[in-house]
Amino acid sequence: MQERNTMIGNISQFHKNGRKQTTSKDQKDQSVNDKKKMLMKKSYGLPCIFLVLAAVSAFAQDFTDIQQHGTCKYCNMDRQQYAHSRMLVIYKDGTEFGACSLHCVAVDLALNIDKTPQSILAADYNTKQLIEAETAYWILGGTLHGVMTKRAKWCFAKERHARRFMHRNGGSLVTFDEALKATYEDMYADSKMIRNKRKLRKMHAQ
Repeated sequence: MQERNTMIGNISQFHKNGRKQTTSKDQKDQSVNDKKKMLMKKSYGLPCIFLVLAAVSAFAQDFTDIQQHGTCKYCNMDRQQYAHSRMLVIYKDGTEFGACSLHCVAVDLALNIDKTPQSILAADYNTKQLIEAETAYWILGGTLHGVMTKRAKWCFAKERHARRFMHRNGGSLVTFDEALKATYEDMYADSKMIRNKRKLRKMHAQ
């Protein structure tokens, strides 16, 4: 009887030890899995961090012209607010002019007839990034009200984006020279419109 009890005790102790070993092994496996998950999270997280930093850097680089030329000197409009229509003229003598729109660029080019533009940059309507205005695709007119003009002039880096915009909002696809010519043609009516708006604004402010 005593031998039987001893045997049962040994068997019970064996099962207990087995359970302990299994539990210990499970804990180790769980610890290993946790470490793997942590490493995977870090490996996925690092590219995301780099992408965010790259985007912030690109944003800062693309909008340095707004930091340097916060407002348009002719109309005093905030170029950050009109980042989608802003332009930048870089002359060969090193001087620059940051405009709110093509309207004010036309004014500056007319007033500085003896200065030669080295580069004329315009914001892409979608991305707001400055691109070469002379090789860009322009939409003239349409249903959307323009900046400093009744007949809008919008700039696009890609033709398909310009055509998509034209399909939704109307207008016609033109070159930069055609858009600039239209700007001078609209100058009288646009200047009169702006003058009347400012007059009304002053009357309401009194």
